[in-house]
Amino acid sequence: MGCVHGKGFCCKPSSSDGDTGDFRESVPRSSNSVHVLGNYRHILTERSLDVAPVPSHGFQLEYSALTQRGYYPDYPDKENQDSFCIKTQIQGNPNLHFFGVYDGHGHFGTECSNFVRDRLIEILSEDSTLSEDPIKAYNSAFLATNSELHSSEIDDSMSGTTAITVLVCGDTLFVANAGDSRAVVAVKSGNRVIAEDLSHDQTPFRKDEYERVKLCGARVLNVAQVEGDQDPEIQSWGDEESGGFDPPRLWVPNGMYPGTAFTRSLGDSTAEKIGVIATPEVSVVHLTPNHLFFVIASDGVFEFLSSQTVVNMVVSYTDPQDACAAIAGESYKLWLEHENRTDDITIIIVHIKDLSNSGAGTNDEIRGVNMKATPLTTGKGSANLSGGSEMYRSSGVLHVLFPLQHIPVNQAKWLSGSFFTSSCFISISGIN
Repeated sequence: MGCVHGKGFCCKPSSSDGDTGDFRESVPRSSNSVHVLGNYRHILTERSLDVAPVPSHGFQLEYSALTQRGYYPDYPDKENQDSFCIKTQIQGNPNLHFFGVYDGHGHFGTECSNFVRDRLIEILSEDSTLSEDPIKAYNSAFLATNSELHSSEIDDSMSGTTAITVLVCGDTLFVANAGDSRAVVAVKSGNRVIAEDLSHDQTPFRKDEYERVKLCGARVLNVAQVEGDQDPEIQSWGDEESGGFDPPRLWVPNGMYPGTAFTRSLGDSTAEKIGVIATPEVSVVHLTPNHLFFVIASDGVFEFLSSQTVVNMVVSYTDPQDACAAIAGESYKLWLEHENRTDDITIIIVHIKDLSNSGAGTNDEIRGVNMKATPLTTGKGSANLSGGSEMYRSSGVLHVLFPLQHIPVNQAKWLSGSFFTSSCFISISGIN
């Protein structure tokens, strides 16, 4: 079994000789089964390429993940509020694998994100109906996790987390989403590779979500309207590309809070009173040899990168670890071109390999086809590890992201107070 958690302490990872340890430092440690990297300044999680076979249909998943704390010049000690979870062979079933990204927000966003990261997969794993009725199990798990978060010691009145998750059940993907993070699948179509969204951002830009929260009593206004700079009666904000810099938000009838730019999440008990719900939208995709890979990422990625652009970038790299770093780097760069900060950035890339004899080609072959041309556009929308012997291993690549200058580690021992091993490779730019 493999279980990976981003952001959250790694407790007692087991080595092959039975030794255990509790790792809470800000530098990498390793056992035979796991490397641990703390959430230190702008360090990216060190990840490896790992494999999860799906023997029932004769293919395998090759995956890698990365999380990056945002750059917050006004809040230098702000934590990475993103987290992620990868668990293979759920319930001991070799054909059942889980991938999830959680984007926390609010003062206790880190705690909310970590709570949901841990409890959602636990509840799913304990559900005996999971493999028989994944949709029902998903809905039950999201609502139960939300209820437990409300009852926990965490103050979620103005804090919470979004959740985008993919459950691989044989040759079928079940995608459950609450919020504005996103899952995308790459589909080979002739000589093109096309991005198809597996989830749809749940924001007031969507007419159905707008109408639903309005019926629950929410005022839907952008910040300029709330502050009196624009007419509140003009309920037109364009789409997520054109209106992304001052998106419509949800406000209580007689107050200037909570101001959420999403319509579904876990936690957010105040926003829940005006229609923000934890019920996920679940989509189902039957995999074919034309499905090449899927990507799950927080809105720190999709704020300035379209789904198609992300897919194009993955296709450009043979190794998904490199693709993760490139996408995070491009996201980071675009954030700083538009604002004086960046959001937290988390991404999981999962390649679907050898689904049938005809297959869909290796990445070397895929790179020979023409991808659907799409410019960089605005999309809407954020580490430590835990899990012990269930975690997958990390490699000798540590990306300290401020792209895009590459420095071999033997030429740099310490940068920005961060520790690097002799096997690491650093990617860093000039921001301190």
